Amino acid sequence: MDLDASKYSNISASAAVKSAAGTLKGFIVNSHSSGTLKLWDNTAGSGTVIMNTFSFPTGSGVYMLPPGVSFYTGLYATIGGTADITLIYS
Repeated sequence: MDLDASKYSNISASAAVKSAAGTLKGFIVNSHSSGTLKLWDNTAGSGTVIMNTFSFPTGSGVYMLPPGVSFYTGLYATIGGTADITLIYS
């Protein structure tokens, strides 16, 4: 079993994605209406910011972060507006 295999979580509202250390590899904006995304190194929407509020351009998009961004406490995503997002992490 590959312990570094990517996992994914599809969300449409703010949520704790992972409650342990890991690596954010990217995210996919499946659809949105004035959507924004803010990512935290925490299990709640507070503390250390991984990525401050990102406003999506028109349409969908794929945003990869090679070789990835480490987080240490957890991964929490705050969604603004209406958005369907898939986070990719390990």
